[in-house]
Amino acid sequence: MELAILGGTGDIGEGLAMRFAADTDHAITIGSRDAAKASERARAYGERLAAHGVETEINGTDNSSAAASADVVILAIPPHHVGDTVEALTEDDVLSDQLLISPAVGMNGDGDGLHYRPPSTGSVTEFVAERAPESVPVAGAFHNLAADRLADLEATLDVDTLVVADDPAVSDRVVSLTADLAGVRPIPAGPLSNAAEVESLTPLLINIARYNEDMHDVGVSFT
Repeated sequence: MELAILGGTGDIGEGLAMRFAADTDHAITIGSRDAAKASERARAYGERLAAHGVETEINGTDNSSAAASADVVILAIPPHHVGDTVEALTEDDVLSDQLLISPAVGMNGDGDGLHYRPPSTGSVTEFVAERAPESVPVAGAFHNLAADRLADLEATLDVDTLVVADDPAVSDRVVSLTADLAGVRPIPAGPLSNAAEVESLTPLLINIARYNEDMHDVGVSFT
């Protein structure tokens, strides 16, 4: 499978790129607004993977080129840029039937911590769906995974991630893709209208880590 991770030079993009490259045989391309930056970061990821005994190639290019050749596009884009990114991909006519997955969460912070701030559509995932072409399926996943822990290949994962999608078949595709990641259990959580509840867990987890010295890179596990 061809997997494009747009925003692959950022924290969550890096973590997902490293884990998908280490745990699967999918072809990984990271995208960025700056193709040279994406290419340089892809080389660095490849070197880190090789140091862990993983011989695979990660490619880097601009967002549109990465998305054009992909089967699945993960939008590891800051929430305030994700809408513009989807619209740019649409204008570039590179989206047809790729599966779009959004892990972005709208948050802002103050002295007390981080707080959930969704867009007017109700969630970032729904915001993406509103801007994507009708032919392009959209799902939400990976919202509550700790980016630093994902990127650390020495770390053992034992976490759950919730998957939202309006079409059960789309949810099944995301669940199947995610299940290939060692230590990450995908759990269907219903349609996109449930995305706000899923996304709002992220600032809570970050705040827990902030206020507890012995808790870092907090994740969730449902029993």
